[in-house]
Amino acid sequence: MVKERKMAAMIPQDLLEILVCPACKKPLVIKDNGESLKCNACRRVYPVREDIPILLVDEAVTDPS
Repeated sequence: MVKERKMAAMIPQDLLEILVCPACKKPLVIKDNGESLKCNACRRVYPVREDIPILLVDEAVTDPS
């Protein structure tokens, strides 16, 4: 659980609050201990590389759950 807090802190909370899915414009949530951001509306998962969210639809994968 401590690791999750550390990873989540790498994306500033104020930035996380304004990030939205580029495909459907719904909010994103941190997934996989900060390694990705997920849109719960369209289930796209965007990678986070070197603390930078890669919000390109072509880079996203669809999470079946």
